[in-house]
Amino acid sequence: MATIDGRPALYGISLKQLEDLNAARGRDAISKLEEYGGVTELCRKLYTSPTEGLPGTEKDIAHRRDTFGSNHIPPKPPKTFLSLVWEALQDMTLIILQIAALISLVLSFYKPPKTEVGNIDEEGDHGWIEGVAILVSVIVVVIVTAFNDYTKERQFRGLQSRIEGEQKFTVIRGGESTQIPVREIVVGDICQVKYGDLLQADGIIIQSNDLKVDESSLTGESDHVKKGEGSDVLMLSGTHVMEGSGRMVVTAVGILSQAGIIFRLLGATVDQHEEEAKKRKKEAKKQAKKRKDKDVEEGIVANSHTPLPTTDGMNNVGHEANGGKDTTKEEERVSHGNKEKSVLQAKLTKLAIQIGYAGSAIALLTVIILIVRFCIQTFLIEGKPWDPYYSNHFVKFLIIGVTVLVVAVPEGLPLAVTLSLAYSVKKMMKDNNLVRHLDACETMGNATAICSDKTGTLTTNRMTVVQSYVCGDYYKTSPVPHSAPAQIVDLIVDGISINSAYTTLVMLSDKPGELPKQIGNKTECSLLGFVLEMKRSYQEVRDKHPEETFHKVYTFNSTRKSMSTVIRLESGGYRVYTKGASEMVMKRCSFTYGQGGKLEPFPIAMQDRLVKNIIEPMASEGLRTICLAYRDFVPGKAEINQVRIDSEPNWDDENFIVDNMTCLCIVGIEDPVRPEVPEAIRMCQRAGITVRMVTGDNINTARSIAMKCGIVTKDQDCLILEGKDFNKAVRDQNGEVQQDLLDKVWPRLKVLARSSPTDKYTLVKGIIDSKLTDNREVVAVTGDGTNDGPALKKADVGFAMGIAGTDVAKEASDIILTDDNFTSIVKAVMWGRNVYDSIAKFLQFQLTVNVVAVVVAFVGACFIQDSPLKAVQMLWVNLIMDTLASLALSTEMPTADLLTRKPYGRTKPLISRTMMKNILGQAVYQMTIIFCLLFLGEHLLRIDSGRGADIHDPPSQHFTVIFNTFVMMTLFNEINARKIHGQRNVFEGIFSNMIFYGIWIITFVSQILIIQYGGLAFATTPLTLEQWGWCVFFGFGTLVWGQLVTTIPTKKLPKVLSYGRGHPTDVVALQNLVEDKFDGDGSDKKRTAGQILWIRGLTRLQTQLRVIRAFKSTLEDLEEKRSLHSLRSSRSHSGLRPPTANDIIYIDDDTRSNSFSGPTSMQGENRRAASAGVNGDGYLKLGRRANGVPSDPLLNYHIQQPYQMLNLVAPPSALLPVRDPSPMLDLPRLVHETSI
Repeated sequence: MATIDGRPALYGISLKQLEDLNAARGRDAISKLEEYGGVTELCRKLYTSPTEGLPGTEKDIAHRRDTFGSNHIPPKPPKTFLSLVWEALQDMTLIILQIAALISLVLSFYKPPKTEVGNIDEEGDHGWIEGVAILVSVIVVVIVTAFNDYTKERQFRGLQSRIEGEQKFTVIRGGESTQIPVREIVVGDICQVKYGDLLQADGIIIQSNDLKVDESSLTGESDHVKKGEGSDVLMLSGTHVMEGSGRMVVTAVGILSQAGIIFRLLGATVDQHEEEAKKRKKEAKKQAKKRKDKDVEEGIVANSHTPLPTTDGMNNVGHEANGGKDTTKEEERVSHGNKEKSVLQAKLTKLAIQIGYAGSAIALLTVIILIVRFCIQTFLIEGKPWDPYYSNHFVKFLIIGVTVLVVAVPEGLPLAVTLSLAYSVKKMMKDNNLVRHLDACETMGNATAICSDKTGTLTTNRMTVVQSYVCGDYYKTSPVPHSAPAQIVDLIVDGISINSAYTTLVMLSDKPGELPKQIGNKTECSLLGFVLEMKRSYQEVRDKHPEETFHKVYTFNSTRKSMSTVIRLESGGYRVYTKGASEMVMKRCSFTYGQGGKLEPFPIAMQDRLVKNIIEPMASEGLRTICLAYRDFVPGKAEINQVRIDSEPNWDDENFIVDNMTCLCIVGIEDPVRPEVPEAIRMCQRAGITVRMVTGDNINTARSIAMKCGIVTKDQDCLILEGKDFNKAVRDQNGEVQQDLLDKVWPRLKVLARSSPTDKYTLVKGIIDSKLTDNREVVAVTGDGTNDGPALKKADVGFAMGIAGTDVAKEASDIILTDDNFTSIVKAVMWGRNVYDSIAKFLQFQLTVNVVAVVVAFVGACFIQDSPLKAVQMLWVNLIMDTLASLALSTEMPTADLLTRKPYGRTKPLISRTMMKNILGQAVYQMTIIFCLLFLGEHLLRIDSGRGADIHDPPSQHFTVIFNTFVMMTLFNEINARKIHGQRNVFEGIFSNMIFYGIWIITFVSQILIIQYGGLAFATTPLTLEQWGWCVFFGFGTLVWGQLVTTIPTKKLPKVLSYGRGHPTDVVALQNLVEDKFDGDGSDKKRTAGQILWIRGLTRLQTQLRVIRAFKSTLEDLEEKRSLHSLRSSRSHSGLRPPTANDIIYIDDDTRSNSFSGPTSMQGENRRAASAGVNGDGYLKLGRRANGVPSDPLLNYHIQQPYQMLNLVAPPSALLPVRDPSPMLDLPRLVHETSI
């Protein structure tokens, strides 16, 4: 028999049997497991140990991977370079240029008979050069675009692989707990799961400590599912651990896990849906053609009363199949109706649309004027007859018009956005910011408020017990209770060692002088350190009481604010150890130990004295106070602080179990403020950003830390509230949050203590929705816990802690702080502002070129029947201002000056008055120079005039000088564009950006080569040194002119000169309208030819914007592979069928739902559920919530983890809290009590 590391190679259970086990649910799963002999026998059949795990040898792991599969769901294959080339070629303007170039080529080879019209000389033999040059230019543009897209995709896939490699999960191998990359998990691994984990594989529960899981991402059910040997033994990938801890044996990984199965079903459904759609469309076209032929035969003429057949087969079939309801249009409305754009993206879209309108109108007008003038001059005034030779002129006019459109449409804008974001994301990784959503990068630059956690973000998160109160003695200098009786110390040591996660460890450093390494929860680490300071070993206690011997565990959550563990006593009975927030645990204590270890009653009066004399002084020094307590349940005779039992207590009655306890001690834990945080907060305040602290700690600790950080000062008029007072202030008599009440509180609120996740969400939502300030607030939020998810989702930018943060918090966030440091948030602000400024610089540069090029082409068409700038020349300028300039201006490094100005906010104009002043000022200068050269150049430079030249005449020095001067002015204006806030020194920091000056020099050298050696291909002729001197002189003049423009005071300019002002919601509505025109079937819209022209002209722009979003979703592939959004598991039903097209709704990948649904851990509130949306077959219908169903954003919290590739949205179950009416808070009294 073949063996692997001494064990049989053939497992005791087959892959098919494991699949059957994983397909069962609830009681069926328990029965199925019993068929295989239970979980212990299952582990034996998989050759693994429930306590020791796998041996972890390479040979064993490789064999399991070969047999049961690897824990990897393959991503969508990347697009090939050729497919990206093909996409770039779909741009309508490029297609028109190619057609025009081909016509030009054909006509250049056409030899008409000699007439008096066309005096074709030898130069006419080179007419093909212009057509070839245009084709070459188009090829260059296409290749550059495709290469940029290809490079971006490779970069983001590399970043995705890095993220996947960094994500780890805790397993037991060789008897030791270790963290391994998620991809390395194999069937048979023993995984340790805990509160906040996102499960990475399917498995069977071995041991459960009050384990509850949110399975709503798979089932749509909002209630937490309790996991245990007698309730539900199956753990599913893509679900979240909301409470408790435990161990499971892995039974399915990768594409064989629950997430993988649904992923395969969805992939197959999409492919099948696309194929069927293509077939239906072809069939509909055939039917339409047959119907048309039949109508012609019968002599029927379609008029306004005769409905014409549609050619959109898919819509037609969908309409008929659904009783007249057009499912495709419905899907498109859903997919485009809920978009939430970033501030900058919304403003840029509006700008691009309006530039497209203007450019299209001028291009069309240019062509019309050129044709009309030529016809009037040639056929009416000169009276010449038509000759085929004249067709060359019309092709030339068309090429000029299309080229004007190409120059006018800001195709480089998406490229600039993409390059700037990609460059910033890469650099931000080095600044400990892992950007998950690209638009969060630039949104952070607009942030006006930051709501920050305290622990770990503002503080070091290296907890240490520095004070203690034991047996009536207050130990302030050293926490070790020297005078406490041994039996009390034993109880404290046992309580700390047992009542903490066994994954939490304090390991002594190998290097002398270094602090011990803290692994796991930092508060528990500080308590374990306290045990070590008392010269005791917590590991010995844990070895005596292994985790599987625990009788019951009440895990920590935001409601309890405590943790309790029940163990069996050797003498019989049970002992409950509890630890938690001092004021919460003390309320449940009836006894305490006094001097000499004497047991004493612990009345409320004594508790109040303890709060005043011990807890408040600790808190005022910035210490977190933790109370340790215990309670015994014993058979037979019981002491005064014990409970006599005849049978096992009802462990589900937590209020009874954790009550009338005996207080052991109170400890003060110090979490010092990070040394760099006060300066970082001062930088934020100088930058116009308000920093607020939102913490679960008590108000005294929060106030102390806030003052140390500089969030509040002694002479500052501000509010410091506790969560309960905050709720009284912002809720009406019915318990509903009112915006007008919130608006009275949040502007002065600086610290919110003892806050719940609901309070945090309420505050964030209130600030975002407030209209108190003209520019509207842009809010960033930090969070680390599972219940921070709603606030992180609601915030404009959500920051999750990379070290202390749970998987759920990371899933809900936009940026992950890999070092949990507030200073990294300040760096994110700086990079965000740099992105905004980089794009603004590019806009200032490009709009100047746009205005000049379009106006020159238009005026040339009107006055000289020709464009001074030829098609190939404008394509070269387009390349300069699009690809090269976007690369140069988008890679500027951020400077400290970025944090000396106020944030832009939501409604600030995209193009400021200063920028508009620079754009118009430079445009006036450049147009003046070009028109002077156009109409007076031959006199000034003593050269032949190029005006009125025949179509086949060779290039003139006159027009070559104009082209060269225009490029020189454009190049020197690129240096001006580096500053957008009125700075005079435009050269500052220029040599710190090698990309900028490198591209500038390359462009300058290329221009020299084009002028001197471009010849007929670029319609140029070599220039003399004197002429070059004049061109460079005029170009350099833009720098001097820029200084004159800067002297004009911006404040005296009318505000109408700024552009892009207004609320982004209006901009989003406009973009959705435009994208509906792009993507809708058009059956209910009547478009004019002009609309079609500008829409098609913007196709490339829109495509590139979508490419950005596609690459953003590529960055989120990790999220795709680990979680699914609200699909009822089809494996849980007897009949297996893939979801149909009607079950699935596709939404755009940057949709971020602000309506949360799902589980809540809040207790004591009445709830009622709305329909879960299950159809007759037992499948969850995918779609949006029915209208009219109210919801609480926190209580209906459903972790939003869609496959970004498919973006599924499920109908949530609405849970409605019924709150007791609370009396209105006396705000003036509250302000007086809490102000500093």
